[in-house]
Amino acid sequence: MDYRALKELVRQGEGTQLEFKLKSNHPERIIREVVAFANTEGGKLLIGIGDDKSIQGLKHIDEDEFLLVRAIEKYCTPAIEYHIERVPLANEREVLVITVPESENKPHYVDDPINEVRRAYVRVEDKAVQASKEVREILKGESVQRNFRFTYGDKERTLMQHLDSNQSITVDRFANIANIPRKMASRTLVLLVLANVLEVHPDEMVDHFTPRVG
Repeated sequence: MDYRALKELVRQGEGTQLEFKLKSNHPERIIREVVAFANTEGGKLLIGIGDDKSIQGLKHIDEDEFLLVRAIEKYCTPAIEYHIERVPLANEREVLVITVPESENKPHYVDDPINEVRRAYVRVEDKAVQASKEVREILKGESVQRNFRFTYGDKERTLMQHLDSNQSITVDRFANIANIPRKMASRTLVLLVLANVLEVHPDEMVDHFTPRVG
């Protein structure tokens, strides 16, 4: 990538497939974005760019790249495919560009060895959002790439009647109106997403499910 292409990317602003970071001094935040890109539609992470679209670059890029590569390869599970390149600036600084393609091996996680947990993230607009249990199951199912079928019974009929008069539904709301356990409501919604009947809309607070359009 040359400077002209970099300027054009920056001009577009952050979005589903583009993230800016001014510095690399918080690698844990950067690897969340890497995982989110891999779990969603892929994207580019530009390090050395301010939120105000200022192209400032990195002064000690060798050190920055070393720390980020180590973090990506140590804390991302399973391993993520990515590509790193540098774009030189006129002031002897450089911008680090990390390109992450959409993965065929979802879901990917960020390992947190201190708390002994791992978290999956997906990209929602211009943010990395922690993936719920339902979203993780959907990512797993999409990776399998097989035809999913479901039986249209009472709970599915109740769900569709609700969606006829409401724009969306949550797992808890579905469990409540269908009078079924939350686990069953969760499994049903996941299966309907994988069967291309519903769409899931991940959110930091609670996911919403809507009828698939088209």
